Amino acid sequence: MEERVITSDKPDLPKRLFWEFRYDDIEWREDYLIVIERIIERGTPEHWAEIIRFYGRDFVLNVIKNEVLFFPDYAIQEVCNYFSLRREELLCYRRKQSRPGHWI
Repeated sequence: MEERVITSDKPDLPKRLFWEFRYDDIEWREDYLIVIERIIERGTPEHWAEIIRFYGRDFVLNVIKNEVLFFPDYAIQEVCNYFSLRREELLCYRRKQSRPGHWI
């Protein structure tokens, strides 16, 4: 696992993105997976830059590629564009391909 580069106690992210959590009680270091997933799915490019600043680019990239189990299709595309990745490099994409949905 990549080493995290944390430069402050918490990232500067809006509380509204973490509506179901007590914002002041979030353990930013321990809950990195939830934070990164949420920001990728619902954040702006400025929020993405903030998690990269807080956790470090290599760490965020490693989490996105190897730990995130699900992203919606639009988030997969945005991640690939932002980080110059191929979809196949993402665990969540490979899992999606191996688990085809049921057609109704």
